[in-house]
Amino acid sequence: MKHFYLIVSFLFITFASAQDSKANGEIDGFTLYPNPVTDGKVFINTAANAPKKILIFDVLGTQVLQTTIFGAELSLSDLDTGVYVLRVFEKDKVATRKLIVK
Repeated sequence: MKHFYLIVSFLFITFASAQDSKANGEIDGFTLYPNPVTDGKVFINTAANAPKKILIFDVLGTQVLQTTIFGAELSLSDLDTGVYVLRVFEKDKVATRKLIVK
């Protein structure tokens, strides 16, 4: 039963993010690396290189991190090993990706 809730939550987040992406548009030149994350740092690059609001959710849909970055480097050393959903907001655009922390 627990697995069912995980799957439903992940599908809901994915569907909701797809709707937001259509409404606001995808971030131009968006890249996320490395994924999976092994050293506690991830780099998020975009064409505009503007400040980015970052939200990270666990598979249950609980927000586990909210921050703003002004460069490309994001520290994830506080996150446990697992699968997360990463949402990046830059100006009026949004990108959503699956993030794996090892």
